Amino acid sequence: MMDQQLRWGSFDTRFGRFGAVVDENGTMVRFRFHAERRPDYGVEDDSAIAHIKEQVDEYCAGQRRDFDIRYRLFGGSNFETAIWEAMARIPFGETVSYGALAKQAGDPAAARAVGVACNRNPLPLIVPCHRVVGADGALVGFGGGVPLKRALLDFESVVVGRPRDLFAGV
Repeated sequence: MMDQQLRWGSFDTRFGRFGAVVDENGTMVRFRFHAERRPDYGVEDDSAIAHIKEQVDEYCAGQRRDFDIRYRLFGGSNFETAIWEAMARIPFGETVSYGALAKQAGDPAAARAVGVACNRNPLPLIVPCHRVVGADGALVGFGGGVPLKRALLDFESVVVGRPRDLFAGV
């Protein structure tokens, strides 16, 4: 990640300050919540992440349910990458349990490892780890903080027009 070809920027949303890092091709390699800290790599360039900001703004306005952003997942184990790919398929406004994702990955006993993968997700919101909940519907294990997880899930439930059902898809 120390490549000087990386460009980064940050922006305010209804959910707080977010930041993104893209490579020389404009492919997103990092997304983060609470982007108060400046990365110690790459070059600040808000124009390089304008396409990401635009889609996040549309999401925050309830006008976008899926992101159409090129991204690259790296730095995780094979298991973590499989979990990140599975999270990317969780539909807007729905939730899945850690255990269900572990089962999808072929190891029903790996719910805790799914939690670790969620915590290491380099592209939160875009790869929606906020849609992963405990088996009992508990809002646990979110890098952006439980209040942000709750806000994102509540927002999505309003956009889809139904009360949030944490047990859907569990």
